Amino acid sequence: MKKLFAEFKAFISKGNVIDLAVGMIIGSAFTAIVTAVVNGILTPLINWIPGADGTGALQVVLREAVTDETGAVVTEALVIDFGAVISAVVTFLLTALILFIIVKAVSSAQKRQAKMREELKKAHEDKLRAEGKLPPLEEQPEAAPAEVKPTTEELLEQIRDLLAAQNAKKDA
Repeated sequence: MKKLFAEFKAFISKGNVIDLAVGMIIGSAFTAIVTAVVNGILTPLINWIPGADGTGALQVVLREAVTDETGAVVTEALVIDFGAVISAVVTFLLTALILFIIVKAVSSAQKRQAKMREELKKAHEDKLRAEGKLPPLEEQPEAAPAEVKPTTEELLEQIRDLLAAQNAKKDA
């Protein structure tokens, strides 16, 4: 049991898990904002497009609600709400787009940061070399020309010729 808790503690204390938790919290908060924009602005506009006076023009009623004589609903109406589906798709697409932009920005910032670190490291090494605290960079020797390798056909011809020569020696 102690081993299980120790493994769990090691798992939780990893930076990736904590980063994931923070990302999930921020993502859910961001989704709430996008959902509010879609439900508060876009859905009314989508339902208004067909011109049914905001009465849910993108809905199909399969079964009307059944009420008793007092007006209480006995059976709920059965409705297909295309506007809700379109709103959900728009919510997803907006969320995905914004998160894509955020991830691209973070990735770009990380690349710039890595490049700056590399430039600072090189500048520091150059300074130390100028002060004589590091040996100078040796010039790299020129690479030897690449060996030309025979083609498959040339190899097969060589094998054929060797076999023919061996057979000729056996016959002689």
